[in-house]
Amino acid sequence: MNSSPVVDATDARILLALADDPRATVLALAERLRLSRNTVQARLAKLDENGALGSFERRVDPGALGYPLTAFVTAQADQHRLAEVADRLKDIPEIVEVFGLSGQTDLLVRVVAADTEDLYRVAGKILDCPGVERTSTALAMRELVPHRLTELLRRAAEKGARGARPSHAGRRGRD
Repeated sequence: MNSSPVVDATDARILLALADDPRATVLALAERLRLSRNTVQARLAKLDENGALGSFERRVDPGALGYPLTAFVTAQADQHRLAEVADRLKDIPEIVEVFGLSGQTDLLVRVVAADTEDLYRVAGKILDCPGVERTSTALAMRELVPHRLTELLRRAAEKGARGARPSHAGRRGRD
């Protein structure tokens, strides 16, 4: 994972405005933020190119597609076959995300399903993948905190408003 930020304060302001109005045009964003249209366009293009913008798919509710159930499947896999396992999991459309984990569980697989029978079928497909040794499935009962980044974007935007102040260890009463 890349730990260096690609989003500066101006980028964060643009992203906050887009979060507030996802269908805003570049011109509308520019006017709202008092930036030039070219600046907004160039920054959005750079954010997209750098991978800072996720896919539009994140906004689509699986329930609207007929998949109201969400479950999390943890899997233990043969470490030497993780790439093969990942390739096989990509072939299962109901799998919407897969994370490699540290610790006793190797994979966290987010699955959507039409109903419990469908979930049983999908969980079986995961277990059938060569290299998957064991799975455990937990049905999500409800989403308590939805995916969010607004507060982190605000923090990034405020850093620019305050100006970047270096943090110095040992300095008292100044930061």
